[in-house]
Amino acid sequence: MNQQQNNKTMNVAFLIYDQVEALDLNGPLDVFIKANLISAGSYHCYTVGKMKDAVCMEANTMAIIPTYDIQTAPRPDMIVIPGANPDYVMEYLQDQDFQNTVMQWIKDLYQNGTIVFTVCTGSMHLSKTGILNHKEITTHSMLLDALEQHNPESIVRRDVRFVDQGQLITTAGITAGIDAALYLVGKHHGQNLVDTIAELFEYQQSSKN
Repeated sequence: MNQQQNNKTMNVAFLIYDQVEALDLNGPLDVFIKANLISAGSYHCYTVGKMKDAVCMEANTMAIIPTYDIQTAPRPDMIVIPGANPDYVMEYLQDQDFQNTVMQWIKDLYQNGTIVFTVCTGSMHLSKTGILNHKEITTHSMLLDALEQHNPESIVRRDVRFVDQGQLITTAGITAGIDAALYLVGKHHGQNLVDTIAELFEYQQSSKN
């Protein structure tokens, strides 16, 4: 792993939307929050929704209110896109309003240098943006075939935990988001910080990428 030391605070925006998968969101979020607690000023984390209204997480078990909407959010250095149940993700692909607002916001930021980090089925959300074109990508094992069908110009990787394409990071299912977040912390701030976070989590790290 090429470690890149970075002393600038990174703005990390976590996209939330109706039926978002809880661990897809909270796993990476907690990694970056812990990194900032240990190494103050490393990450500024916040949530962003299409609007400021509360949205329900998977199975309607709880409602969460985004910190910002896409109009008022600070410019992110990185956007984390958690996944959802595949049926919901496919519905969002057909939702023109979602595509023309939320996905366009992400596309515009990506084209201006923002890193995009998808977790689990979150990569499928990008299928109409062009961001995945000519990239190696992955997703949850249940959606690999669909991801390949929707992105014929991409190389879909199987049996990996995450794929780093520089400005684009995609992960396999759910807990792989924690692996990739730890990897990115190491890339930005070094392995010692990663090891400290993993010890706090009591988490067995994976490096299969």
